[in-house]
Amino acid sequence: MFDKILIANRGEIAVRVAATARKLGVKVVAVYSDADAQAAHVAAADEAVHIGGSAPAQSYLRGDAIIEAALATGAQAIHPGYGFLSENPGFVDAVEAAGLVFIGPSASAIRKMGLKDAAKALMEEAGVPVVPGYHGANQDPEHLSGAADAIGYPVLIKAVAGGGGKGMRLVERPKDFADALASAQGEARTAFGNPDVLIEKYIQQPRHIEVQVFGDGTSAVHLFERDCSLQRRHQKVIEEAPAPGMTREMRAAMGHAAVRAAEAIGYKGAGTIEFIVDGSRGLRTDGFWFMEMNTRLQVEHPVTEAITGVDLVEWQLRVASGEGLPKMQDELTITGHAFEARLYAEDVPKGFLPATGTLSHLAFPASCRADSGVRSGDTISPFYDPMIAKVITHGATREVALKQLGQALAGTQVAGTVTNLAFLGALCAHKGFAAGQVDTGLIGRDLGSLVTAPTVAPQITAQAAMVALNLMGKPDWDQGFTLWGASWREVLLERDGEPLDVGVMLRGAGSALINVDGLVVEALYGASGWSFDGAKAADWARSGAVITVFADYGVAFHVVDPLDRAASAGAAGNLIEAPMPGLVKAVFATAGQQVAAGDRLAILEAMKMEHSLLAARDGVVAEVLVAAGSQVEAGAALIRLEDEE
Repeated sequence: MFDKILIANRGEIAVRVAATARKLGVKVVAVYSDADAQAAHVAAADEAVHIGGSAPAQSYLRGDAIIEAALATGAQAIHPGYGFLSENPGFVDAVEAAGLVFIGPSASAIRKMGLKDAAKALMEEAGVPVVPGYHGANQDPEHLSGAADAIGYPVLIKAVAGGGGKGMRLVERPKDFADALASAQGEARTAFGNPDVLIEKYIQQPRHIEVQVFGDGTSAVHLFERDCSLQRRHQKVIEEAPAPGMTREMRAAMGHAAVRAAEAIGYKGAGTIEFIVDGSRGLRTDGFWFMEMNTRLQVEHPVTEAITGVDLVEWQLRVASGEGLPKMQDELTITGHAFEARLYAEDVPKGFLPATGTLSHLAFPASCRADSGVRSGDTISPFYDPMIAKVITHGATREVALKQLGQALAGTQVAGTVTNLAFLGALCAHKGFAAGQVDTGLIGRDLGSLVTAPTVAPQITAQAAMVALNLMGKPDWDQGFTLWGASWREVLLERDGEPLDVGVMLRGAGSALINVDGLVVEALYGASGWSFDGAKAADWARSGAVITVFADYGVAFHVVDPLDRAASAGAAGNLIEAPMPGLVKAVFATAGQQVAAGDRLAILEAMKMEHSLLAARDGVVAEVLVAAGSQVEAGAALIRLEDEE
């Protein structure tokens, strides 16, 4: 076993790898960027090395700086985590040339699976079923359009060097192909430096089922499957293991195909074979096809660990240090069911836009496993993926594990940024999902009901008003009651930008009335603390003028200073603003141009994704305030329309 390893990553995966390394008595070296100087993964390591600026290209993608840090600290091996350089064969070559061990597959294996078109051809040779499609080198738009016609719509355009849904577009009609192709190629060029794409037949009721494999360079085993069908725009949201409805025959067929794929390339370490499965007629042994191989540890690996009892990172370290496979296939079994939900800082009502912010409060229930790379007080920066945590539960059955997940999400407390917590809770309560009726289109079909904001109960607003007046502690109001008397006091709050006028009247120590939009809530203090209309007060947190009541997945209120409440008739309707920090990738508008509502005026690139900025109304462009290539902050004015007459 190694004495010391360097983790070439950040966030929750770096923290998670460090935990296992420390458990095995292996010392850990972290690397960090300017933005991550005080990050959780730095605190989790024995020592840390600064490797550059905040942008990934200035730090976590600098293979030379990472290798130099490993050599300088005496690390014997480098664990890549996932993302960044984890699937870069050139980095693997450089690591090994420096006399270090790469904790993962060989550069050759990564190259063979790195380009989706070549990987599919290789899998066909190995007898692994693949989806019908075009995987050729001719990238002429007319040729690709003809290939799509031959395959038959709907088709999926996918970046050959892609992953994580980037550079991927669904095209349902021939007339939409050209625009979708240009968009996919642009996003692929930005994310991977390679604009090439492949075209595949789109399976109408697809399920995304992947198989965890582990090899020692010669032999491989599989650790069963995960169902990752619950996706939004090709991004996984909730994963589970095993897959609902999986039969013994189907599991054996998929597992055998996955092992065959891994052994065909002499795979070493943890990897995942992703299959697309036709779920329209149940799970059948003739209804699954190879999609791609991820030559690294997956984000969703904890659900496999939960049902098998295997620490996959431990296996990675043991095999990379020269040991054989820790278990043979017949020694691996499934126990129970597990779920993982990805908790992100993102603005769901605004189309799931990535969000930033400082976490003034972060806590998880003890009943779940929470893999996180941030803590209370940490900042979600615009430079990296906005994941806050992965919430994992494990139960005896799927029904039990899903109920546990719902309870864990309801008990998760986040303040300081918007999150997708309520959205995840709605998914847990979705009847079809609860019944195991999953496919990749579920979220898209039911998105409206899944993102509907719940009505905030007056008791929650009443509690926020009490917090605003510093009245949530044990009552000691003799002086305050004398000063107030039995009169109403106005509290100015805002929720989602909407003003709320709330009145509070103290009736004595431990008793108050709160008027919320004409409904009067009674607050009483008893042996277990405050209650509102008989219901125990929720946990809460306050940071400056922001109060978060941890009910309904967290409701945030802004306390308004009466002197600051002044109506301002601004020109908001005339401005197209940046919804988040990012890079202006393209500007299509020019001064004097007539535009219609919905026209694309610019493209903003943030979190490695492209976001189209559209005209909110018909009008004429008065001025363009930015140029392509500009780095802008959230709320920056980009384009101004002329005033409406």
